[in-house]
Amino acid sequence: MKGRGEGAPAETSELEESHGPGPTPLSEAARDAMITGNLGLAHQLARRFLHRGEPLDDLVQVASVALVKSVDRFDPERGVDFAAFATRTIIGELKRHFRDKGWAVRASRRVQELYLELGHATSTLVQQLGRSPTVAELARMTSSSEEAVIEAIEAGQGYRATSIDASENDDDPLTARLGELDARFDSVEDRALLAPALAQLPPRERTILHMRFVEGLTQSEIAVTIGVSQMHVSRLLAASLNQLRQQIGTEPAE
Repeated sequence: MKGRGEGAPAETSELEESHGPGPTPLSEAARDAMITGNLGLAHQLARRFLHRGEPLDDLVQVASVALVKSVDRFDPERGVDFAAFATRTIIGELKRHFRDKGWAVRASRRVQELYLELGHATSTLVQQLGRSPTVAELARMTSSSEEAVIEAIEAGQGYRATSIDASENDDDPLTARLGELDARFDSVEDRALLAPALAQLPPRERTILHMRFVEGLTQSEIAVTIGVSQMHVSRLLAASLNQLRQQIGTEPAE
Protein backbone atom coordinates (compact mmCIF):
# COMPACT_ATOMS: atom_id res chain seq x y z
CA MET A 1 0.00 0.00 0.00
CA LYS A 2 1.49 3.33 -1.02
CA GLY A 3 1.51 6.29 1.30
CA ARG A 4 0.08 9.67 0.42
CA GLY A 5 3.57 11.04 -0.09
CA GLU A 6 4.37 8.46 -2.79
CA GLY A 7 1.32 9.48 -4.84
CA ALA A 8 2.03 13.19 -4.78
CA PRO A 9 4.48 13.29 -7.73
CA ALA A 10 2.03 11.44 -9.99
CA GLU A 11 -0.78 13.87 -9.11
CA THR A 12 1.49 16.82 -9.82
CA SER A 13 2.41 15.41 -13.21
CA GLU A 14 -1.23 14.89 -14.12
CA LEU A 15 -1.99 18.51 -13.10
CA GLU A 16 0.83 19.84 -15.23
CA GLU A 17 -0.36 17.78 -18.20
CA SER A 18 -3.93 19.07 -17.86
CA HIS A 19 -2.89 22.75 -17.80
CA GLY A 20 0.07 22.43 -20.07
CA PRO A 21 3.44 24.13 -19.66
CA GLY A 22 3.80 27.92 -19.52
CA PRO A 23 4.91 30.06 -22.49
CA THR A 24 8.34 29.30 -23.83
CA PRO A 25 10.71 32.15 -22.88
CA LEU A 26 12.04 34.13 -25.83
CA SER A 27 15.65 35.01 -26.23
CA GLU A 28 16.57 38.57 -25.34
CA ALA A 29 17.12 39.47 -28.99
CA ALA A 30 13.81 37.93 -30.11
CA ARG A 31 11.95 39.66 -27.25
CA ASP A 32 13.42 43.07 -28.13
CA ALA A 33 12.64 42.58 -31.81
CA MET A 34 9.04 41.61 -31.03
CA ILE A 35 8.54 44.69 -28.83
CA THR A 36 10.16 47.05 -31.32
CA GLY A 37 8.19 45.62 -34.24
CA ASN A 38 4.85 46.19 -32.49
CA LEU A 39 5.40 49.64 -31.02
CA GLY A 40 3.36 51.04 -33.90
CA LEU A 41 0.39 48.98 -32.74
CA ALA A 42 0.75 50.37 -29.20
CA HIS A 43 0.88 53.97 -30.53
CA GLN A 44 -2.14 53.37 -32.76
CA LEU A 45 -4.23 52.00 -29.89
CA ALA A 46 -3.14 54.86 -27.61
CA ARG A 47 -4.34 57.42 -30.17
CA ARG A 48 -7.81 55.84 -30.08
CA PHE A 49 -8.14 57.20 -26.53
CA LEU A 50 -6.60 60.58 -27.30
CA HIS A 51 -9.66 62.83 -26.93
CA ARG A 52 -10.63 61.64 -23.48
CA GLY A 53 -8.68 64.07 -21.35
CA GLU A 54 -5.31 62.31 -21.04
CA PRO A 55 -2.03 63.46 -22.68
CA LEU A 56 -0.91 61.34 -25.62
CA ASP A 57 2.53 60.75 -24.06
CA ASP A 58 0.91 59.19 -20.99
CA LEU A 59 -1.32 56.99 -23.12
CA VAL A 60 1.62 55.83 -25.25
CA GLN A 61 3.55 54.97 -22.10
CA VAL A 62 0.67 52.89 -20.74
CA ALA A 63 0.22 51.14 -24.10
CA SER A 64 3.95 50.44 -24.40
CA VAL A 65 4.11 48.86 -20.93
CA ALA A 66 1.09 46.75 -21.85
CA LEU A 67 2.87 45.67 -25.05
CA VAL A 68 5.84 44.45 -23.02
CA LYS A 69 3.48 42.47 -20.80
CA SER A 70 1.85 41.00 -23.89
CA VAL A 71 5.20 39.80 -25.27
CA ASP A 72 6.14 38.20 -21.95
CA ARG A 73 2.77 36.44 -21.64
CA PHE A 74 2.37 35.37 -25.27
CA ASP A 75 2.56 31.66 -26.03
CA PRO A 76 2.96 31.03 -29.79
CA GLU A 77 2.18 27.32 -29.34
CA ARG A 78 -1.48 28.15 -28.66
CA GLY A 79 -1.91 29.27 -32.26
CA VAL A 80 -3.23 32.74 -31.35
CA ASP A 81 -2.26 35.73 -33.48
CA PHE A 82 0.00 38.00 -31.44
CA ALA A 83 -1.55 41.24 -32.74
CA ALA A 84 -5.00 40.15 -31.56
CA PHE A 85 -3.61 39.01 -28.20
CA ALA A 86 -1.66 42.23 -27.68
CA THR A 87 -4.59 44.42 -28.75
CA ARG A 88 -6.82 42.95 -26.04
CA THR A 89 -4.12 43.40 -23.42
CA ILE A 90 -3.25 46.98 -24.41
CA ILE A 91 -6.86 48.15 -24.60
CA GLY A 92 -7.52 46.56 -21.22
CA GLU A 93 -4.58 48.42 -19.68
CA LEU A 94 -5.66 51.73 -21.26
CA LYS A 95 -9.20 51.35 -19.91
CA ARG A 96 -7.80 50.45 -16.49
CA HIS A 97 -5.62 53.57 -16.62
CA PHE A 98 -8.64 55.78 -17.27
CA ARG A 99 -10.62 54.05 -14.55
CA ASP A 100 -7.96 54.16 -11.84
CA LYS A 101 -5.80 57.21 -12.66
CA GLY A 102 -7.79 59.63 -14.76
CA TRP A 103 -10.65 60.71 -12.50
CA ALA A 104 -10.22 63.78 -10.30
CA VAL A 105 -13.53 62.93 -8.60
CA ARG A 106 -14.00 59.22 -8.08
CA ALA A 107 -17.03 57.53 -9.61
CA SER A 108 -18.12 53.90 -9.46
CA ARG A 109 -16.44 51.45 -11.81
CA ARG A 110 -19.72 50.88 -13.67
CA VAL A 111 -20.12 54.61 -14.33
CA GLN A 112 -16.49 55.03 -15.37
CA GLU A 113 -16.63 52.19 -17.87
CA LEU A 114 -19.91 53.45 -19.33
CA TYR A 115 -18.47 56.96 -19.65
CA LEU A 116 -15.54 55.62 -21.65
CA GLU A 117 -17.89 53.51 -23.78
CA LEU A 118 -20.02 56.58 -24.47
CA GLY A 119 -17.01 58.33 -25.99
CA HIS A 120 -16.60 55.61 -28.61
CA ALA A 121 -20.36 55.36 -29.15
CA THR A 122 -20.66 59.11 -29.66
CA SER A 123 -17.92 59.13 -32.30
CA THR A 124 -19.56 56.24 -34.15
CA LEU A 125 -23.04 57.78 -34.08
CA VAL A 126 -21.80 61.20 -35.19
CA GLN A 127 -20.31 59.59 -38.29
CA GLN A 128 -23.49 57.61 -38.96
CA LEU A 129 -26.05 60.34 -38.22
CA GLY A 130 -24.13 63.47 -39.16
CA ARG A 131 -25.15 65.09 -35.87
CA SER A 132 -24.72 64.67 -32.14
CA PRO A 133 -26.63 61.64 -30.85
CA THR A 134 -29.47 61.92 -28.35
CA VAL A 135 -29.46 60.26 -24.94
CA ALA A 136 -31.90 57.63 -26.20
CA GLU A 137 -29.64 56.79 -29.16
CA LEU A 138 -26.61 56.50 -26.88
CA ALA A 139 -28.59 54.25 -24.55
CA ARG A 140 -29.48 51.91 -27.42
CA MET A 141 -25.92 51.95 -28.73
CA THR A 142 -24.46 50.98 -25.35
CA SER A 143 -27.34 48.70 -24.28
CA SER A 144 -27.88 50.89 -21.22
CA SER A 145 -30.79 52.79 -19.76
CA GLU A 146 -31.20 56.50 -20.42
CA GLU A 147 -30.81 57.17 -16.68
CA ALA A 148 -27.45 55.35 -16.67
CA VAL A 149 -26.27 57.36 -19.70
CA ILE A 150 -27.24 60.65 -18.04
CA GLU A 151 -25.50 59.58 -14.83
CA ALA A 152 -22.31 58.74 -16.72
CA ILE A 153 -22.35 62.04 -18.62
CA GLU A 154 -22.83 64.00 -15.40
CA ALA A 155 -20.07 62.02 -13.70
CA GLY A 156 -17.79 62.86 -16.61
CA GLN A 157 -17.95 66.50 -15.56
CA GLY A 158 -15.75 65.53 -12.63
CA TYR A 159 -13.17 63.72 -14.74
CA ARG A 160 -10.81 66.68 -14.60
CA ALA A 161 -10.55 69.37 -11.95
CA THR A 162 -10.24 72.85 -13.46
CA SER A 163 -7.76 75.36 -12.10
CA ILE A 164 -9.34 78.45 -10.59
CA ASP A 165 -6.96 80.49 -12.78
CA ALA A 166 -8.29 78.86 -15.97
CA SER A 167 -10.68 80.86 -18.13
CA GLU A 168 -11.90 81.10 -21.68
CA ASN A 169 -11.05 84.79 -21.48
CA ASP A 170 -7.65 85.82 -20.12
CA ASP A 171 -9.18 89.04 -18.83
CA ASP A 172 -11.77 87.15 -16.78
CA PRO A 173 -10.17 84.26 -14.84
CA LEU A 174 -12.28 82.16 -12.52
CA THR A 175 -10.58 83.77 -9.52
CA ALA A 176 -12.22 87.08 -10.46
CA ARG A 177 -15.64 85.49 -9.88
CA LEU A 178 -14.88 84.18 -6.42
CA GLY A 179 -16.42 85.89 -3.43
CA GLU A 180 -14.41 88.24 -1.26
CA LEU A 181 -14.44 88.74 2.48
CA ASP A 182 -16.91 91.47 3.40
CA ALA A 183 -15.00 94.41 4.87
CA ARG A 184 -17.81 94.86 7.41
CA PHE A 185 -17.89 91.23 8.48
CA ASP A 186 -16.05 91.95 11.73
CA SER A 187 -18.66 94.54 12.70
CA VAL A 188 -21.62 92.15 12.51
CA GLU A 189 -21.38 91.28 16.19
CA ASP A 190 -21.10 94.95 17.17
CA ARG A 191 -24.16 95.81 15.07
CA ALA A 192 -26.17 93.00 16.65
CA LEU A 193 -25.18 94.28 20.09
CA LEU A 194 -25.96 97.92 19.32
CA ALA A 195 -29.29 97.44 17.56
CA PRO A 196 -31.46 96.91 20.70
CA ALA A 197 -29.74 99.80 22.52
CA LEU A 198 -30.18 102.16 19.55
CA ALA A 199 -33.86 101.30 19.34
CA GLN A 200 -34.38 102.74 22.82
CA LEU A 201 -32.97 106.17 21.90
CA PRO A 202 -35.31 108.98 20.81
CA PRO A 203 -35.56 109.47 17.02
CA ARG A 204 -33.61 112.77 17.09
CA GLU A 205 -30.67 111.21 18.97
CA ARG A 206 -30.63 108.28 16.55
CA THR A 207 -30.57 110.73 13.63
CA ILE A 208 -27.67 112.68 15.15
CA LEU A 209 -25.67 109.48 15.71
CA HIS A 210 -26.33 108.38 12.13
CA MET A 211 -25.22 111.72 10.68
CA ARG A 212 -22.08 111.77 12.85
CA PHE A 213 -20.84 108.16 12.59
CA VAL A 214 -22.37 106.91 9.33
CA GLU A 215 -22.52 109.99 7.12
CA GLY A 216 -19.39 111.48 8.70
CA LEU A 217 -20.77 115.00 9.27
CA THR A 218 -19.14 117.35 11.77
CA GLN A 219 -21.01 118.63 14.82
CA SER A 220 -21.33 122.03 13.17
CA GLU A 221 -22.87 120.53 10.03
CA ILE A 222 -25.28 118.50 12.14
CA ALA A 223 -26.25 121.61 14.11
CA VAL A 224 -27.11 123.49 10.90
CA THR A 225 -29.10 120.51 9.57
CA ILE A 226 -31.33 120.00 12.62
CA GLY A 227 -31.43 123.71 13.64
CA VAL A 228 -29.68 123.66 17.02
CA SER A 229 -26.35 124.92 18.32
CA GLN A 230 -23.16 122.99 17.93
CA MET A 231 -22.81 122.88 21.73
CA HIS A 232 -26.24 121.27 22.03
CA VAL A 233 -25.30 118.68 19.43
CA SER A 234 -22.18 117.90 21.46
CA ARG A 235 -24.23 117.40 24.65
CA LEU A 236 -26.77 115.18 22.83
CA LEU A 237 -23.96 113.02 21.38
CA ALA A 238 -22.28 112.63 24.74
CA ALA A 239 -25.55 111.69 26.45
CA SER A 240 -26.52 109.24 23.72
CA LEU A 241 -23.14 107.51 23.76
CA ASN A 242 -23.21 107.28 27.54
CA GLN A 243 -26.67 105.70 27.42
CA LEU A 244 -25.52 103.18 24.80
CA ARG A 245 -22.51 102.20 26.92
CA GLN A 246 -24.69 101.63 29.95
CA GLN A 247 -27.22 99.51 28.05
CA ILE A 248 -24.58 97.42 26.33
CA GLY A 249 -22.81 96.84 29.62
CA THR A 250 -25.92 95.64 31.49
CA GLU A 251 -27.80 93.67 28.80
CA PRO A 252 -25.61 90.52 28.91
CA ALA A 253 -26.09 90.20 32.67
CA GLU A 254 -29.87 90.57 32.35
